[in-house]
Amino acid sequence: MESPPTSAAASHHPWRWVPSLYFAQGIPNVVVTGVSVVMLKRLGLENAQIAFYTSLLGLPWVLKPLWSPLVQRFGTRRGWTVLMQLLVGAGLAVAALALPMVDWVRYVLAALAFVAVASATHDVAADGFYLLALSSHEQAWFVGIRSTAFRLAMVVGSGMLVMLAGSLESNTGLPTVRVHASGADRAIGAIPFDPARFAITDSSVQAVEVIDDAIDLSLRDRDAAEVTSLVNQARRWNVERGFYIASLDDPSGKPKVEAPRTGVIASLEDAIRNWFGPRKPIATEITRTGDASIVWMRLSQAVPAGAQQVVQFGLAEGDPSFKVLEGERFTVTPENWDQPFAAVVQVEDKLDKPSSADFEIRSGNIPLAWMTTLGIAAGLFALLCAYHFFVLPYPPLDQPVAPGAGRLASGFIEPFLAFFRKPKIFALLAFLLLYRLPEAQLVKLATPFLIDPREKGGLALTTGELGFAYGTVGVIMLTLGGITGGIMAARHGLRRWLWPMALAIHLPNAAFLFLAYAQPESLWTITAAVGVEQFGYGFGFTAYMLYCIYIARGEHQTVHYALCTGAMALGMMIPGMWSGWLQQLIGYEHFFVWVMICTIPSFATVAFIPLDAEFGKKSE
Repeated sequence: MESPPTSAAASHHPWRWVPSLYFAQGIPNVVVTGVSVVMLKRLGLENAQIAFYTSLLGLPWVLKPLWSPLVQRFGTRRGWTVLMQLLVGAGLAVAALALPMVDWVRYVLAALAFVAVASATHDVAADGFYLLALSSHEQAWFVGIRSTAFRLAMVVGSGMLVMLAGSLESNTGLPTVRVHASGADRAIGAIPFDPARFAITDSSVQAVEVIDDAIDLSLRDRDAAEVTSLVNQARRWNVERGFYIASLDDPSGKPKVEAPRTGVIASLEDAIRNWFGPRKPIATEITRTGDASIVWMRLSQAVPAGAQQVVQFGLAEGDPSFKVLEGERFTVTPENWDQPFAAVVQVEDKLDKPSSADFEIRSGNIPLAWMTTLGIAAGLFALLCAYHFFVLPYPPLDQPVAPGAGRLASGFIEPFLAFFRKPKIFALLAFLLLYRLPEAQLVKLATPFLIDPREKGGLALTTGELGFAYGTVGVIMLTLGGITGGIMAARHGLRRWLWPMALAIHLPNAAFLFLAYAQPESLWTITAAVGVEQFGYGFGFTAYMLYCIYIARGEHQTVHYALCTGAMALGMMIPGMWSGWLQQLIGYEHFFVWVMICTIPSFATVAFIPLDAEFGKKSE
């Protein structure tokens, strides 16, 4: 068993570097896999391209165990950590500098791929350093803190960086225009599609003009076919005039004919649906939907030859139950500047009380905005790199594990072989793959369940209610659960809390089972149930992270911890892939029953894993 760090190694208190280290671990992850989606969308890529590229960019985090022996074999984990932070900052800077280039897509994606590899390597090094620099008691105590710091990075990346880019977009081009939308219980009227209303006016200043800067929507449902027709008209108008590229729906409105279902999969689906299908019929056709209206815009002056003006339309503030159905980004050129372009705004049919929101028409310098945002992220990493260079301690155990003469190849393979030679390896693998089996399926369907209409078995929350219940209260309870779990495990050791944590991560899933069967109307009841489930998840997940640390102990702990996190990703990915398919066959009620059944193999794995009684406790 490894000895704890010496007093020299512990001279830099963990509070000085653990939160910042895992904040640095989260930022490039969210930039590459999340923020890049927004950036590429703003810069004009199609959804299919965005989904493909950003999914591919996430591959290094899946494959990082393959090169984890290099981190252990050459140099120190401290050195790798600082170096990778420097390279992440450099990669973000290169991506920023590539945006103004003509062939920017190729170079930006190459730079982000470099950032992904550097960040995945940083994860391996940082996790290995965490294991070497802290005693088992400190590792247990700070596991909740590091999770919180990682989540904070997600908030900063997907929230603050995107907001910064949006602000720069708004302030680097034409004046921003606001369109106010309100919803009230008023009569449903016809929706005119009349671009001729927009007459060309003389203007000495280039700006975006709008016919109506105030939209009045009804909270009463409108015929869904009428809204679909309006969307198709607006799309056809915009596409035919070159404002963007999109597919044009069949105006005849004929239903699509599905191919005949044959084979083993179809027979399996029929059997599952017949035996375990939902007890209530599910509506297959939506006939009524929320009220909608059209927003007409145009430029006041011609666009210079060889140039283009990008105009974006989106929700700025207010109730997120108001949304854009069609027309979020328009490209105005010298050929189409004198034509109006159309966006379609809708209020969700689940909104049942008066509300309002403001939409914003922006036409800033989008490449400059994102170039500045990525540059700021690169500067942040330069500061983090410099800070950690001086603050990270020097654990005596943080040394390269050098192979003997002529054993470089075998030394590379040995860490993997040593992992599978661990006592009770099959029990360990079962725990890593099955402990989160119920949550892996529930997490994929929780949000769809909360927002789906009640006739489909959901709870029909509006977007704003979802943000409060799951995105605010849920996240707070998840964080509190993680911190509480770390404190309890550090106080009494993991063994004492292993079963309580296993019960905490699984039994609160019954809250969703209750919601599916009871379908309560009260937002507070729904929020309380979500909060209980999320707190239990955060508390119980502490056991998983600490047991990964326990498994990784030994000579090759950097590689072994990477293998544990890789198994964790696999255990979440595979059940998540089938969860949506299964829910569609059996409905939400029976799906959450299935989730509770899946707790049985999870509990079984806990019963068979080895664990030292003193692991995680504070040593004298």
